[in-house]
Amino acid sequence: MGMFGKWLVGGLGFVMGGPIGGLLGFLVGSVIDGATQDSSEYTSRPARITQGDFSMSLLVLVAAVMKVDGKVVKSELDYVKQFFIRQFGQESAKEALLMLKDIIKQDIPVRDICIQISRNMDYSSRLQLLHLLFNVSLADTTIHLKEIELLEKISGALGVASNDFLSIKNMFIPETDSSYKILEIAPASTNEEVKKAYRRMAMKYHPDKVSHLGDEFRKSADEKFKSVNEAYEKIKKERDMI
Repeated sequence: MGMFGKWLVGGLGFVMGGPIGGLLGFLVGSVIDGATQDSSEYTSRPARITQGDFSMSLLVLVAAVMKVDGKVVKSELDYVKQFFIRQFGQESAKEALLMLKDIIKQDIPVRDICIQISRNMDYSSRLQLLHLLFNVSLADTTIHLKEIELLEKISGALGVASNDFLSIKNMFIPETDSSYKILEIAPASTNEEVKKAYRRMAMKYHPDKVSHLGDEFRKSADEKFKSVNEAYEKIKKERDMI
């Protein structure tokens, strides 16, 4: 059994109720019933959001993004599979893809699901969720306008601040002055303001903020932290800052 199955056996929290629970329905039960490993070692629930809650929220929103253009092609599923393999390994990717294919077939009430997530998930985890959705959307090196529009709607319904959405978006889709947008400041900012912004963003996106999600998701959090560092170094070089 891969990591996804272990998370489900370990217990789901808020996703078992509300629109997410209704959407998953039999899917979660079938995975748990099919588990052959003793689940006793996975029964403790952390004070914060469980890995299962986060992973199932991610799968549901990935499905919504994939089908927003009205079609889901094999190449998209292949890209998502490779993404999950890189993040979580072969077995977990196989489990995730089976669940994803079932979720895609269903009607996904995106706004209601995002509101449920925003009421139960800490802010750093929501930022990480949004970052992963951008990552998956660009897995095939192309992101469509409808996907961007949906990601912006998802961000708003998740309660993510507009400047944080713009920061993460510019990590994947560079715009004019992207480095400044990643640091959430204006190009006219002073050198001291640039340094303060870097420290603030480095703290906001530090991987330790999502350490409660486990090593698998913490690895992907390193990407946000790296993007902040790269943006800062680029500005320093342009300004000849010490």
